[in-house]
Amino acid sequence: MDMPHGLYLIEQVALLVPTRTFTFAYLILISDTFMNPTIKRILKEAAELANTPSSDFHAAPLENDLFEWHFTLRGTSQSPYEGGIYHGRIILPPAYPLKPPSFRFVTPSGRFEANREICLSISGHHEETWQPAWGIRTALVAIRSFMDTEAKGQVGGMEASAEVRKRLARQSPKAKCATCGKTNEEIMAEQDEAVKEAGGDAAQKTDVVPEELRLAYREDLGKSGDGPGKQANETAALSSDSSTLQASPAAVNADVRPAQPQPASSSSSSPPPPATAPVAQIAVHTTVAATTQQPLAPPPREEIPAWIDKAIYGILLVLGFMCAHKLFG
Repeated sequence: MDMPHGLYLIEQVALLVPTRTFTFAYLILISDTFMNPTIKRILKEAAELANTPSSDFHAAPLENDLFEWHFTLRGTSQSPYEGGIYHGRIILPPAYPLKPPSFRFVTPSGRFEANREICLSISGHHEETWQPAWGIRTALVAIRSFMDTEAKGQVGGMEASAEVRKRLARQSPKAKCATCGKTNEEIMAEQDEAVKEAGGDAAQKTDVVPEELRLAYREDLGKSGDGPGKQANETAALSSDSSTLQASPAAVNADVRPAQPQPASSSSSSPPPPATAPVAQIAVHTTVAATTQQPLAPPPREEIPAWIDKAIYGILLVLGFMCAHKLFG
């Protein structure tokens, strides 16, 4: 009996694509029939990041959880972060890409607070500003591009001297993620090899932050007519899990401190000052910076429908059938 058309296509994909990308390729093909749009979108983004790697950052989902990703990015050149390599995690909501992902760094940088969800206009704190056309690559390019901006009174922004940020940058490559089992520099060394195999860093030509994508100070978010009702609630406190990230211990420099918010006007009749926030604007929750990578704390998630497990089992059965056909057919 003839092989079903879908299985025939899977077998052809297995013969045509490299081994390292086969998993993503066949899952994307299967997902066109068996999976919901969220799974299809996540797999396509993972495949695109694997097939078009960037030398500036690496991002991939965990092997056992498509909704949790880990990312590693290089500090920008000609800045206190030059030479630094910073690790973090991304949590995708069940409704992704209709709802935005959340980001957090676990490597101290002197700019973002470790293991605190970054409050971005492109993140879960301000869902009304998220566009489904944006993705993980777009978000990482934006975060890296805006990393060298100063806090300037942001709520939760880190104020640190250039010397402190340079010291943290020197320490960051040796930091190791317990979940990934690799240091930051090992992850980026593998990424450099992937870039060479792909024929160079062609991804940089398309890694452009959309003109309409801006990061905003928390105090400025309600000034454009959205009103306070449009702003998302603060993320609940997160419980810690067994996954930890470790780095070389070092004392926190006294120069690292949360940014001080700008003082409010003393007169209620005075008009508010004009917004002078730069193009790149970020707000994060306040905490004391640490030079060790903080324990990963998973945020609360919506319950994933039970049919997804059945779909996964179905995929495994299809894969087994394909392998059996290839071996004995």
